[in-house]
Amino acid sequence: MVPVQDLVAIVVAHDSAHALPDCLAALRAEGVPALVVDNASRDGSADLAERLGARVIRNPRNEGYGRANNIGVRAADAARVLFVNPDLILRPGAVAALRAGAQAYPDAGLYAPRIVEPDGRFFFQAQSFLAPYLQNPQGRRDPPEGDACAPFLSGACLMVERALFLDLGGFDEAIFLFYEDDDLCRRMADAGRALVHVHGAEALHGRGRSSAPEPGRVFRARWHIAWSRAYVARKYGLPDPSRSTLLVNGLKAALSLLVLRRAGWERYGGAAAGALAALRGRSALRREGLR
Repeated sequence: MVPVQDLVAIVVAHDSAHALPDCLAALRAEGVPALVVDNASRDGSADLAERLGARVIRNPRNEGYGRANNIGVRAADAARVLFVNPDLILRPGAVAALRAGAQAYPDAGLYAPRIVEPDGRFFFQAQSFLAPYLQNPQGRRDPPEGDACAPFLSGACLMVERALFLDLGGFDEAIFLFYEDDDLCRRMADAGRALVHVHGAEALHGRGRSSAPEPGRVFRARWHIAWSRAYVARKYGLPDPSRSTLLVNGLKAALSLLVLRRAGWERYGGAAAGALAALRGRSALRREGLR
């Protein structure tokens, strides 16, 4: 019988060949095996990941972030899983620090490293609209100087016990993109588990570089942001932002069309379309041709 590994990294790729080498090299240096779940990449990401030593699951279509991660977790043979975006690079010692954090705070549910953005800024979200149990109405940002509990941990890098993750139902598969991490954090907190920022674990995040640019990407992303925010708000009995999102972004999209500003149309038109779809009861999976 093959022993269960301590930790496996799940990396969801979609046209991520430009980012995978550095991501997988960092995991290899940390001694963590990688399982790449490829969402129908067209740039050879799956073949590249295999050449770099990762185990690869090839999805015939783009399943989205949460659904693909769930596929990876179900296939992983490990006590814990580490979700890692392709554009995230773990710094030396990060995994050891995360393991130490799990040992120091065994009753916590999620552990995340200190994430450093390309401009050197330390990413720390001081509030989440899904976290009424930790109030910060003004969004005051006081980044921790050591380990700390948080209202939200970024899905760019999260460590969790595999059994606990599966017991909670994994990422919500009704969501294609965005707010999957907020939703998971909320369910973890509702289950009585803390969300721990492990300050001694550092990771570099290339924010927005997980997938290569493509036409219509901004419109699609804004559609899903608006739809997913409405979905999770309804899920937890919070005010539905769809009407205000539609009104504000619809007006801005119309103005962008008037002045022939394509970037504005994609940004605001996408948000308006996503909000309208949420109001009409259309699902994100239907938009993407998924069940």
